Amino acid sequence: MTATEYDVIIVGAGPVGGYLGRRFREHGVSVLILEEHSEIGRPFQCAGLVNPAAMEKVDAYDTVLTRIWGARMHSPSGIELEIGQPERVRTWSVCRKLFDETVVRQALELGADLSLSTKPIDAEKKENCVEVTVSTPNGERKISCALLCGADGAHSWVRRKFRLGRPKEMMIGFQIEVTGYSGSDGRLDVYTGEDIAPGFFAWAIPSGETTRIGTWTRPDRINDGDCEDLLNTLLSKEIWKERFSDCREIGRYCGPIPSGMIANPLAERIAVFGDAAGLCKPTTGGGIGKGFEQVDLLVPQLVNAIRQGNLSTSRMKEISNELMPLRKKLNRSKALRDAFLTESSDDELDKVFAIWSRPEVILMIDEIGEIENPLPLGLRMLKEIPEFRKLTRKAAKALIWG
Repeated sequence: MTATEYDVIIVGAGPVGGYLGRRFREHGVSVLILEEHSEIGRPFQCAGLVNPAAMEKVDAYDTVLTRIWGARMHSPSGIELEIGQPERVRTWSVCRKLFDETVVRQALELGADLSLSTKPIDAEKKENCVEVTVSTPNGERKISCALLCGADGAHSWVRRKFRLGRPKEMMIGFQIEVTGYSGSDGRLDVYTGEDIAPGFFAWAIPSGETTRIGTWTRPDRINDGDCEDLLNTLLSKEIWKERFSDCREIGRYCGPIPSGMIANPLAERIAVFGDAAGLCKPTTGGGIGKGFEQVDLLVPQLVNAIRQGNLSTSRMKEISNELMPLRKKLNRSKALRDAFLTESSDDELDKVFAIWSRPEVILMIDEIGEIENPLPLGLRMLKEIPEFRKLTRKAAKALIWG
């Protein structure tokens, strides 16, 4: 092996790319990570939440800004529902730049190489490798690898180059970071309504000394405006505007949110991960947890395939079968989201919130509700709450078959 050859090249040095590099290095596989930007963690395009399972995998607790243990959820007409208990962490609000740096550093400490300000401009499959042409500050160069991995986000170059398919949904999110928000310690706020997040929801997430306020939806659900218009409507809405009256904006971000696993996350000598594979959760838009889960499912099999010198189409298709349970879980989560939220009018959402506000339902939510896995709670609600029976018919096919 020459100095320019690797077992694996990973495009993208975000948290999923960093974790992927670390897991490959734990198996002794040589790794090069390419990052088009000049630093890790920029630009920032995320709400900055990391679920407990994902955080435990990378032990990045020193990047935490706020411990989130609950939520205040708001119906379109202003019905408020408080859930969560202080003793149980639901998710962590992190500094994404520090979090990303921490995860990538773990890969580097195990021997992975990193090339910043470097992006692929061409790639060609050869008989025994993939030859990748990259653009660097010092010009173009060619690097060969046995396996090319894309962890390069919603508009993945690797996915497009090798025509691996498209995510089933591509939402758009817009977020500002502010000081002065009137929130509740340890609780995030969730706002609903056709005028602020059609088919989805808006959020206010405590992040240390600041708050991240944003909204997301599908482009086809926005008529003549954009997500910034939706957020401005939230900030000025009569029933909530006092909470935002002292807010001062210090940053803003806009970006795509791909959800619905693509048809072919793996192909001959190619694999894509995380957002590139369409793994953002349909219920929250978060992608780090599912991306880590995908990495853990596939890396052991991919390592074996590299060592056996067999990264053929048939072998990669066999490995991709490991993702079937994850694919079904994501499809079922989307069915629940559609039934409870996306396909509900504002009047229907108010009725749902009225039911959720019952003491016995709040206890159910606190007992089994999980941000990362809403299926157990959703299925139990459909089964035990008579008013939700009609929602069962909406979601039945996807819930049964995934």
